[in-house]
Amino acid sequence: MLKDLSPSTLTMGLLTAFVGFVSSFAVIMQGLQAMGASPEEIASALLAVCIAQSVLTVFFSLRHRMPIMMAWTTPGGALLAATGAIEGGFPAAVGAFVLCGVMITLSGLFRPLGQMIRKIPAPIANAMLAGILLSLCLAPVKAVAFNAALGLPIVLTWMVVVSRWRLWAVPSALGAFALVLVFGVDLPDGVFGQIGAAIHPNLIWVPPLFTWHGFISVGLPLFIVTMASQNIPGIAILKAHNYEPPPGPLFASTGIFSTIIAFFGSVPVNLAAITAAMCASEDAHPDPKRRYWAAVIGGATYTVLGLIAGGIIAFVSMAPPILLQAVAGLGLIGAFSNAAFAAWREPETREAAAITFLVTASGATFAGISGAFWGLVAGAVMIGLSKVMKKSV
Repeated sequence: MLKDLSPSTLTMGLLTAFVGFVSSFAVIMQGLQAMGASPEEIASALLAVCIAQSVLTVFFSLRHRMPIMMAWTTPGGALLAATGAIEGGFPAAVGAFVLCGVMITLSGLFRPLGQMIRKIPAPIANAMLAGILLSLCLAPVKAVAFNAALGLPIVLTWMVVVSRWRLWAVPSALGAFALVLVFGVDLPDGVFGQIGAAIHPNLIWVPPLFTWHGFISVGLPLFIVTMASQNIPGIAILKAHNYEPPPGPLFASTGIFSTIIAFFGSVPVNLAAITAAMCASEDAHPDPKRRYWAAVIGGATYTVLGLIAGGIIAFVSMAPPILLQAVAGLGLIGAFSNAAFAAWREPETREAAAITFLVTASGATFAGISGAFWGLVAGAVMIGLSKVMKKSV
């Protein structure tokens, strides 16, 4: 097994973990902050999900000799940020995370549940995702309007780098954010000492509060987004590279771990898509049978990154919130454009997709339930009405 390890798989594994972490941790931070989590609880959540990613990635990659990469649910983080605080505060959100993990587990154990997710019309699912992502994708514009001297360097850095080295665009924007924070923001005395003291996070147990409102507003949409935009595409990415992963055990295992780490305030863990594609590519190794080591190295590296999450959060928390939102938004532009394209690609479902997008993006709540859920319902009703009216003609 060790003979399959090579310099290229080692390099790609390290790169994958670094890019995966720095490109999207800001989204998770924003989502958990919107749910009411404290900085200490956010650090705990990041540590828990990093450990879960590491264990699952290393275990399945070695067991099946495939580059099976895990990740946190970045679209789920955007969903939380768009939803905002719910009744019952962060404990109610944690209760929703637990229920989401249970549903993911059941989707792996009982095939009909997983098939139900696949039956959601793709344009509707993508329109809901685009609506969820819109508010964060507008943050870079708002950051420039808030303070051009602080926001513009971050946005311009991303624009320059994405046009030539797409993979490094968000890490470069994060680097620009760090420079803006150090040289453009008045930091309090002793700030770096505080960061050093907070660098190692502790796991914090958050007693969950189970509410119907939390389940409908957060748990159910989080389950749909995680399955439709992460787990199912993750399987598809591996199959596109001629691997045959076992969907049932993978979904069930991610669900079990998601349920456990939810008690530490964490969002679900799921199959990766972009980072999985990196590990499964020829850049990892010319021989497909040896690429699994890239995932093993990447998975192990996530634990290291999780162990310093407290210091990272302490540092970025010194900035005006809109600047971190700008970095998160830049990291989601690609996902937003892909979702929007897929949502409006088919003419026959275009109106239903538009309704889903508008209801979701409005952020409006009805009966205390978030717009993401009602957007999905509105789109499904529109598709149903269209089918009925065509049959009656």
